[in-house]
Amino acid sequence: MFDNETKQQLEQYLTLLENPVRFTASLDTSDDSSKVFEFIDSVAKMSDKISIEKEKLSRTPSFEINPIDNKSGITFAGVPNGHEFSSFLLALLQVGGRAPKIEKTQIKQITAIKDELHFDSYISLTCHNCPDVVQALNILTVLNPNITSTMVEGSMYQNEIEAKNILAVPTVYLNGEEFASGRMSLEDILEKITGPTDVTELDEKEVFDCLVIGGGPAGASAAIYAARKGIHTGMVVDTFGGQVLDTLGIENLIGTPYVEGPHLMRQVEAHVNEYNVNVMKKQRAKTIEKNEHFDVVLESGATLHAKSLVLSTGARWRNINVPGESEFKNKGVAYCPHCDGPLFTGKDIAVIGGGNSGIEAAIDLANMAKHVYVLEFLPELKADNILQEKLRSLPNVTVITNAATQEIQGDSNVNGISYKDNITQEIHRLDVQGVFILVGLVPNTEWLPDFIDVTNRGEIVTEKNGSTNTPGIFAAGDCTDSAYKQIIISMGLGATAALGAFDYLIRQ
Repeated sequence: MFDNETKQQLEQYLTLLENPVRFTASLDTSDDSSKVFEFIDSVAKMSDKISIEKEKLSRTPSFEINPIDNKSGITFAGVPNGHEFSSFLLALLQVGGRAPKIEKTQIKQITAIKDELHFDSYISLTCHNCPDVVQALNILTVLNPNITSTMVEGSMYQNEIEAKNILAVPTVYLNGEEFASGRMSLEDILEKITGPTDVTELDEKEVFDCLVIGGGPAGASAAIYAARKGIHTGMVVDTFGGQVLDTLGIENLIGTPYVEGPHLMRQVEAHVNEYNVNVMKKQRAKTIEKNEHFDVVLESGATLHAKSLVLSTGARWRNINVPGESEFKNKGVAYCPHCDGPLFTGKDIAVIGGGNSGIEAAIDLANMAKHVYVLEFLPELKADNILQEKLRSLPNVTVITNAATQEIQGDSNVNGISYKDNITQEIHRLDVQGVFILVGLVPNTEWLPDFIDVTNRGEIVTEKNGSTNTPGIFAAGDCTDSAYKQIIISMGLGATAALGAFDYLIRQ
C-alpha cells in the first residue's frame, strides 16, 4: 500500500499518537471495500495503538477514526491517498489526542456552536485545494461534539457526484443542502456558520510602522523583512497564500527541486508566524486615504493606520466575460484542471487559452477527457514549443486558432461552446460538457485610489526600491509592473519593498 519513503514518514507520525484509536470500518465484498481495508489495515499494523472493528455505517465502504470509548464524528468515505493523505494523518493525530494548531479565538468560536452540523465534503484526490477544506471541517468535528464531517472521494462515489450534479471540487454539503464550493479556509467556514467576526478590535489597533496588504509570496516576504527590522508590522490578508494555492507543482524555486503550492505557502505562513507580525485574516482593503498617516479602510468597516504601506495584492485568473461564463461557474466552467479535471473523465471539454497555462492544462486533461478542444484567439499558440510539440502528439486534442469565444451554452450544466472564426467570421459550435478558462492574469488593483499610479493594464508602477509615486507607499509582486511574474521574483520584490519602506521610515 505504501512505498518505503511514505511508510517511514507514516511510522514517524504514528509515534506521536498520544491515545489509542480505532478504525470503525463499513465494508462489503466490493473491490472498493478491499482498497479501503487494505489502507486501514496497513496503517494499523504499524502501531499497537490502532485497532480495527467493523460496523455498518451510512456509506459503504467508509471508515471512522474514533477514540477507543467514543465517536469522533470524522469519517472517510474512500481511500484518503494523494493530497488527502495529510488530512488523514492530521485527523488520526487529533483524534489520538494532539490538539489542533489554531488560534484560541477560533477554538472559542468552534466550541460555542450549539447547532448540530453534519458536513459532507466531496473531493478529488488530485485536488490540492480539497485538503484545506477537509482538514478545517475535521478540526470543527474534533473540537465540537455537535459537528460531524465526512470526506467523500468522488471517484469512489460517482453515483452521488452525478445525483448531486457536482462539477467542481471541493463541494461541501451541510445537513443535506449545498453549503459551499471551492477553496475555503477555516476562517471562511467559521464566517459562514457564525457570521462575520467583530472588527472593533481592528479599529483600536495602534499605528503600524509598516502595513502589508496581501498574503502571497510577496506580502509574506515583505512582512518577514519588515519584522526583522524591529518595526511594528501588520498584514491584511484575505486568504493566506494567494494564487500560489492554485499551483500544483513548483520546480523552479531555487534550492527546492519540487514543492506543491499549498505546502509551500503553509511553510511560508509558519515562517511569518515566527516573527512579531500582526496577521489579520479574512480582511480585504477597500481604499486608502492620506491623512496624518495612511488610513486603510477595510471592506469589513474597520480602519487601520500605518506610517508606510507595502501593496502586494497579487493577481487573479482573467475572465473572458462572455454569456454563460458566470452562469455556469462550477457547473461546467472551471479554472483549475488539477482540481476539477477528474470530474470530466470521459467527457468532451474545451480549454480556452493557448499560453503555457492553457496548453499545460490541455495536456493534463487529455489524460482524462474523451476529447479536448483548445481555442486560441490569435493565429498561433503562445505556449513554449516543447509544450506545443507534446500537445500535438496527443490523438484526442484538436487545436483551433483564430477562435473568438462567443458564448458558453447549457441548461443546468454546460453542453456547448460557440466561437467565431476571426478569418471567415463564421460562427461554430462545439458540443462539450466542460470549459476550462486559462487566459492569463489580471492584477488585484481596481480598488486603489487615484493617487497611486498604475499602467493601462492596472499594474502598479514601481521604482527599483519598490516605491510607488506616493512617498511611503511601496508595492511588490504580481500586482506591479515587474517584468516577470514568478514566485521567487515576488519574494525578492517583497523583501525589496520592505527594505525600501524601512529606509523611508528612518529618514522621516
